Amino acid sequence: MTFQLRATATGSRARRGTLTTLHSVVETPVFMPVGTRGAVRTQTLGQLEQLGPELILANTYHLMVRPGADVFERFGGLHPWMGWKRGILTDSGGFQVFSLAKGRTLTEEGAAFRPLSSGGAILLTPERSIHMQRAIGSDIMMVLDQCIDSTSSVADATAAMELTHRWAKRSLAARGGSRQQLFAIVQGACYPELRRESAAVLTNIAGFDGYAIGGLAVGETKAEREDICELTAQLLPTHKPRYLMGVGTPLDLLEAVHRGVDMFDCILPTAWAQHGKAFTSHGRIDLRRGVHKLAEQPLDATCDCDACRLYTRSYLHHLVKCEEPLGWQLLSFHNLRFYLRLMATIRQEIERDTFAQFYAAQRSVLALDDQDNPPLRQPRTKPTRPTDRGAFRVHTSTQGFASIQHVRSGEIMHSVNHPDAEAERVYVAQSALIKQALAGARPLVVWDVGLGAAHNAMALIRALDAAPTHAPIELVSFEHDLDALRLALEHTGPFAHLRHPAPNILAHRGRFERERLSWTLVEGDFLARHATAPRPDVIFYDPFSSKVDSALWSLATFRALRAQLTGPVELFTYTASTANRSALLAAGFHVARGVPSGPKEETTIALVPGGGTELAGHALLGAEWLARRARSTAPFGADVPVELRAELERVIATHAQFHVGAPALLPS
Repeated sequence: MTFQLRATATGSRARRGTLTTLHSVVETPVFMPVGTRGAVRTQTLGQLEQLGPELILANTYHLMVRPGADVFERFGGLHPWMGWKRGILTDSGGFQVFSLAKGRTLTEEGAAFRPLSSGGAILLTPERSIHMQRAIGSDIMMVLDQCIDSTSSVADATAAMELTHRWAKRSLAARGGSRQQLFAIVQGACYPELRRESAAVLTNIAGFDGYAIGGLAVGETKAEREDICELTAQLLPTHKPRYLMGVGTPLDLLEAVHRGVDMFDCILPTAWAQHGKAFTSHGRIDLRRGVHKLAEQPLDATCDCDACRLYTRSYLHHLVKCEEPLGWQLLSFHNLRFYLRLMATIRQEIERDTFAQFYAAQRSVLALDDQDNPPLRQPRTKPTRPTDRGAFRVHTSTQGFASIQHVRSGEIMHSVNHPDAEAERVYVAQSALIKQALAGARPLVVWDVGLGAAHNAMALIRALDAAPTHAPIELVSFEHDLDALRLALEHTGPFAHLRHPAPNILAHRGRFERERLSWTLVEGDFLARHATAPRPDVIFYDPFSSKVDSALWSLATFRALRAQLTGPVELFTYTASTANRSALLAAGFHVARGVPSGPKEETTIALVPGGGTELAGHALLGAEWLARRARSTAPFGADVPVELRAELERVIATHAQFHVGAPALLPS
C-alpha cells in the first residue's frame, strides 16, 4: 500500500490524497459504505458497483460468527465470495467489545463472547482477529482494540488504552508476511493527555500502515468529538492515512475533513433510510411525516437516482409508512450516493484550494432538517429562555446584533459595532505579535482581561482556525463574574461565535486544549490572580468602564501590571480617555493610538518595548496629544490623589516617548 498526500487546503487542515491498496486506488477523503456481514444492506452487487465506492467495510466479529473462517478459506476470501472486485477494510471486532459488553468477558488474552445464535462461546483475541481478517482477505485490517464509552473515568480510559496498545503489538506480530495492510487505533476517550500518549506509543511502533481515531461517537457531545478528533489527527504522521471510525452525519464528515481526517465509515446512510430519513441538497428529510403524503415534488431535484428520478415524495412516504422493503432500498441507494458525491465534491474543492469557503458555506446547509417542509400543525411553542442572568441581560441593537448589557449601570458591551467585528479590529488585527504567531514565527501568551461574552477570545481563535500552522498560543481569560458568558451560551442564536466547541468546553471544564492552543479560564479578582498567570506577550484589556470596574482602571493597577511585564508586550483596549492614557504613561507604558471603534475616533495601545523591532509599527502619542491633554479638565482619574498629581505630571512630561526629536513610531 502507498499513500500519497497530494494537497492540503489553505485555511484548513483538509487533505487530498491517494491510497493504493491490493484491489483499488482510493481517492481521499473517502467514505466507506458499511457491509457488516459481507453485504451493504438492501443493495445488490449491481447497485453497489453503480455507486462505485473504492472501499467498503466488513466486520470481523460478525463474519466469524457466521459463516466462519472455513468458508472464506474455501472460497478464497470475501472478494470472490460476494463478487466484489474493489477494496475492503475489515473492522477487527473491537467495537463489539463495547457494544456487546453484557454478553462478553474481557481478559488480557481477549474477549470471550456468547454468540446470539446457537453454539459455544467465541474467544476473540488479537491473533484470532488477524487470522480471521487474513481469511477474509481484506485490503486493510484493523488491530483489535478495547473501545469504551467516551465518558468513562480517566482510570477506565487509561486501562483500555494500555490494553489496546498491548493488543496492537500482538496484532502486528500476528500479521506475519501478509500483504494486507494493518492500521493501529488511537484510544483515550475524551482525555487529551491520553490521546497524546496513545498516539505517541502507536506511532513509535514500526510497521503500521495507517492510524485510526477510535472511541468516538460513543457518548460524547458533538463539541467534544470535534475537539478530540482535531487534537488526535494532528498527532498522527502526515504521510499515512487517518481514519475516523464510525462517524457520522454528512456534517460530521465535513467537520472531520476540515480537521485533517482522510477516511470514514458509518451505518447512518442505510440505517436511517430504513426509518424514512434521507439526506438531500436542501436538508435532511423525514418521509414519515404526514406533510409528505400529498407532496408531488421529487425527494431531491438535484439528484438523478431512481428514488428522485422516478418517484414523488408522496409515493416514497407511502413505502416508508407501509414498511415496504423497496422504500428502504431506494432511500439507502440515495443516501449512499449523497455521501459519496459529497466526498467527491470535497476532494474537488481541496484540489481547487477553495475548501475553506466550501466548508464555511456547507456547515449551515448540511445542518438543515426538513426546512422546506414545516409541519402542518405547528408544535407547542417552547418557553423562551430568560434574557436576564445575574447582573446582565441580552441587548439587541437597532442594527440587529446582540450584545450583553450591565443592568445596573446600563452600559452595553460593544454597543455600536457588531461585537465580532469590533473584537477582530481592535484586539487581533492591530497586533504585530499575533501576526508573527499566525505565521508560525513565535509562540505567545495572550491575556484576555474581561472575558465577558468571549468575543475577543473567539476573534483570536477564529484567526487561529484560519491559520493551521500557527505557533503555540496560550490564552488566559480573566473574569470575576461568568454570568455574562453563561447568558450568551444560553442564546447561541444571536451569539453565533459561541457555537464553536472551544467556549462551551471552557465554560464546562475551565480549560480548552487542542494542538498548539490552550485556553484557560481564571475566575475571580484579576488583581488577586494575575500575578500567578504566565507572563503575557499580548493583553486584551476589556473590562467594563471605570463606572463599573473602577479598580481595573486605576493607576495602582496599571503600575502593578507594568511591574510584571517584560517586553515586547502589546496591550489593546477600547478606551481613548485622557485619564486612562495618563495612568498608563505614569505607570511606565508607552502609549500609541489604536484604530477607531464605533463612535470613538481612536482606541488605545499600551506597549512595553523589547529588544527587537516587533512593535515598530505602532504610532505613539506625541506633542499634539500632550497639548490637547493640557487643555483637559480631567487629566487624571478620581483614584489619583491631588497631592500626587504634580509628581505624575513630571513623570509624563519626561517620558521617553515625548523627548524632543523622538520618532512617531516606537523605536526598535
